[in-house]
Amino acid sequence: MATDTTEVKAIARFIRISPYKVRRVLDQIRGRSYREALIVLEFMPYRACDPILKLLRSAAANAEHNAGLNRATLVITQAYADQGPVLKRFQPRAQGRAYQIRKPTCHITLAVAAGADAE
Repeated sequence: MATDTTEVKAIARFIRISPYKVRRVLDQIRGRSYREALIVLEFMPYRACDPILKLLRSAAANAEHNAGLNRATLVITQAYADQGPVLKRFQPRAQGRAYQIRKPTCHITLAVAAGADAE
């Protein structure tokens, strides 16, 4: 059973939140079981939890539908956030000046695989 290392991914692209803020949440769920990660994400107070929760459910659905894995045995093997394109906006200021506002986006990748302790 050790040869079966099927890893199923789900990717959310162009999420309008800083990758720095997303990584803070991903570090908490990396390596945890699917059920445990759901509970952690449900009660964390960060705005980044909503897209990550949606992505985790998508990865579990992909694993169940495409690879035939059981949701109860899933473990998060990879979780990372890459920087996406930055939306640049301008804010008018005094005396005709314009300040640049940078609105960062990120690409979140989540990979799940069947855990070693299949119940």
